Amino acid sequence: MSEHRNSKKKIKILGTRGIPANHGGFETFAEHLALYLVKQGWEVIVYCQEDEGEAVYEDEWQGVHLVHIPVKQQGALGTIVFDWKANLHAAKTKGLILTLGYNTAVFCLWFRLKGLNNIFNMDGIEWRRQKWGAVAKTWFYLNEWAGAWLGNHLVADHPDIKKHLTSRVNPQKITTIAYGAEPVRDADAGLLAQYGLAPNGYAILIARAEPENSILEVVKAWSRKPRGVKLVVLGNYAKTHAYQQSVLAAASDEVVFLGAIYDAKNVQALRYFSRFYVHGHQVGGTNPSLVESLAAGNAVLGHDNAFNRWVAGPEQQYFRDEDDCAQVLDQLLPDAARLADMRRAALTRHAEAFTWEKILREYELLLAPYAERSA
Repeated sequence: MSEHRNSKKKIKILGTRGIPANHGGFETFAEHLALYLVKQGWEVIVYCQEDEGEAVYEDEWQGVHLVHIPVKQQGALGTIVFDWKANLHAAKTKGLILTLGYNTAVFCLWFRLKGLNNIFNMDGIEWRRQKWGAVAKTWFYLNEWAGAWLGNHLVADHPDIKKHLTSRVNPQKITTIAYGAEPVRDADAGLLAQYGLAPNGYAILIARAEPENSILEVVKAWSRKPRGVKLVVLGNYAKTHAYQQSVLAAASDEVVFLGAIYDAKNVQALRYFSRFYVHGHQVGGTNPSLVESLAAGNAVLGHDNAFNRWVAGPEQQYFRDEDDCAQVLDQLLPDAARLADMRRAALTRHAEAFTWEKILREYELLLAPYAERSA
């Protein structure tokens, strides 16, 4: 039994809070990849950050080996401490390492010194995000360089991320693999009643309430005049956060703030029955929420940039600023035929580029040679 186990390809996944996923896109991806590779006969280890406890402990979940590392610190500091401890633990044994995100890439120097193969998913261009101050931006900028140089190979989730990374390393060191989502073909319309909503009677926006996600521009554009359709906004809005309060202050009574909703079935129903999905993200690669909207057959009104246009495709609608958004809304809201065409295009785009089957197969093809060399 041990001989068979040792013959398996082995991978250690770092850089997330762990699985089962309940935090965000990277955790969801890590869960899908881990379960897929286990089914393909791999030995998979995932590192999990815990907020309670003292000692590191290990267990299994659906065939995936989990290493739980408690950290006392909260927030960004807690993540840094967790990443450091996880890297030290992962470096003790052989096996390929997949690091999701480069936010603490400098720690991966230890893998280089130990002769371990480490693949980086480089995520988005974090240091460009408006929410970070000068110190944080400098930290992310330096770690992007560290990840690009220390990783044995890099994964970019979008062609424009790969283009950006070629300013750091040779293009042959970078493979583009996007993000996946399960197709959504139905949902429970009865779940809308608790929010006072009806199918096709609202559009939906799901995003962190930050300036780079264009929420203020969208809310102002929506609120310029009665629309006869609600804009439903998901996410936390704190009284102490100036930007978030400005969004609330700009909203008409047709803009509905539902807060953060974590129940997957409720979010699925809200997305599935919306008239269209609004995606204001200005920075990043392949955004998981945008891919999920395509998987649900949503028409998309997105911020006009290369990231969103590549993901959603030319058939969707785009806006540049508040005035442009208002003009597109005037045209799009009453145009049922145009929205139907956009929905069909969304499903086609998802099926051709963003199914989990396609994405996970591409990852295994990339990872397998490195895993064999790491045994």
